[in-house]
Amino acid sequence: MSSNKLDFSGVSIIIKTLRGYENVVAQILKETFPEIDALARPLNFSGLVLARGNVSAEDLAKEIKLRVPEVERVLPVKCYVLADVDAIADAAKRVVDELASARSFAVSTVRRGRHSFTSIDVNVRVGAVIKEGSGLPVNLDFPDKVVFVEIIGPHAYLGVVDGGEFPKKMRPGKFQVREYFRKVSVVQMPYLGGLEVSHEMGVRIGRETQTFEAGELVIAPIGSVRANELAAFLKGVFEGIESRYQIQAKSYAHKPHKTEVYVQNLYELVRERAKEPIIVFEPEGEPISSVSDKLADLVIENRRTNFLIGSREGIPLGIFRFANLVVDLCPGVTIATDLAAASALMALAFAVHKKLNKNFDTFYRH
Repeated sequence: MSSNKLDFSGVSIIIKTLRGYENVVAQILKETFPEIDALARPLNFSGLVLARGNVSAEDLAKEIKLRVPEVERVLPVKCYVLADVDAIADAAKRVVDELASARSFAVSTVRRGRHSFTSIDVNVRVGAVIKEGSGLPVNLDFPDKVVFVEIIGPHAYLGVVDGGEFPKKMRPGKFQVREYFRKVSVVQMPYLGGLEVSHEMGVRIGRETQTFEAGELVIAPIGSVRANELAAFLKGVFEGIESRYQIQAKSYAHKPHKTEVYVQNLYELVRERAKEPIIVFEPEGEPISSVSDKLADLVIENRRTNFLIGSREGIPLGIFRFANLVVDLCPGVTIATDLAAASALMALAFAVHKKLNKNFDTFYRH
């Protein structure tokens, strides 16, 4: 079906897909639901499929979500109007009854094409109409219901869906753990063995440490090492940190912390930081599941906690005696050097989140 043949006012379902999957999804819909018509990329807008049929839009939406994993989101349409702010605001009055059981709402407008108004203009007008008609408060973070306005060129569609259809990365019961990584000093024995290999391992370790925005990365050799191999490893570390940092700087809402890098002999570091928590990650330790609470407490309660990570050779046994914890991240599995720091930091994330969630529940029960 082409856009010229579609009656846009009769559309009952708006389907969102990954870009490039529009035709695939349209074909699957036609094969799975022979009674409906489907148009991929209406008016050449990507990521969209419009559908219509003689069945309930809500029932069809449920069936599509259950049977078609290629579909990202399904929006059952309640109202169609021309893409004009006044017309859209007037149409919003007709969906107020859909919010009867809700405790809060939000408006989500997606505008495609050229118009004399913005998506924000629509959000404000529609939000005011819904608030006046329902008396419900606006909740932009976790609304019970979302009133959607999908504008496709000269056409506008309105409907109401559960707030869960627009999931947030952060929601009640989830806590930011990023700040706790700043309190971690990753103490990494260098991986040395040929210039190319040393450099590549440095890149991987630097990138992974920066991924978590760890407070610092200390490269900690033991005794004398080949200077050219250490130089290659360090060069890779800085390249890995910088490459990941640039991505974070472009994509994060917050200004990322760039992990600082130091070099210090491992034994010297252990002596110098003897009064700070020291965590050794080696297979001889206790399974992470049995010590996660203690790990979380050490990081939460102290200014800095040292995570000691081995390399081709593990952390020397003598250092175990100076450690607050010796942790086995995955009993029975030897973790590759380039994954060890990331694995330790992910274990910390789990431990801290578990602790924060427990404290949150305890606080609200009392």
